[in-house]
Amino acid sequence: MTNFTMSLKLLVNKQDHKIMFAEVNKDFVDFLFYILTLPIGAITKLLAKEPLSGSLGDLYQSIENLNDMYILQNKTKDTVLNPKSSTNVPGQDLLSIPKDPPTNDRKYYRCARLCKYVTDDPKVVCPGCRNAMLNELAYVSTEAAKAVVEEVGFVKDVLTYMVMDDLVVKPMSIISTITYLNNLSIKDISVLEEREVPFGMEEGLKLVNASLVCKNVLTCVFLDSEDHVKII
Repeated sequence: MTNFTMSLKLLVNKQDHKIMFAEVNKDFVDFLFYILTLPIGAITKLLAKEPLSGSLGDLYQSIENLNDMYILQNKTKDTVLNPKSSTNVPGQDLLSIPKDPPTNDRKYYRCARLCKYVTDDPKVVCPGCRNAMLNELAYVSTEAAKAVVEEVGFVKDVLTYMVMDDLVVKPMSIISTITYLNNLSIKDISVLEEREVPFGMEEGLKLVNASLVCKNVLTCVFLDSEDHVKII
């Protein structure tokens, strides 16, 4: 089981006992995107246009609406919105975003004197020095070389994101925060409280489960477990 945890900042309405939104970084948004690349993502795609009791439909729509400028250059939203059937489904390591490195099973050899010749057959004799070509070489493909420097996940790590109680994802800014609170007709900011919570394997499983049955996912996951919440 993974020991990886991240930290989320929640804006809580104490009066209504409800989470307004979470201030999160790339890791949490990548996790939400990754949920839809699992086999359930295909089901969500089919039901996204229908009224759903849970929040995966809202998450799906928000990813559709997210500007492509926030997506990594080597990824597209289609990876999430139209996932292919996958056999690489994590068991208890749900928070680890998988990255499959390119592989090459062929082996290459050269002689001990490091002549310029290379072969894929260790029985071949070096035409330069007539020594056996038994020194195995490590082959690095173009894809493998690129994978070393490629970023992992789905979204860029250049800004903070806000995730609503129903899992809608948006880039975070002061203007978007003020607009959102105004739309909710919140006049008295004293009812709002910032809290910091850990998010690990246990919370990840609770979030996936809650997203299938309710709209107020963050409230269900965190405010029902006050012992996990640290007021800051």
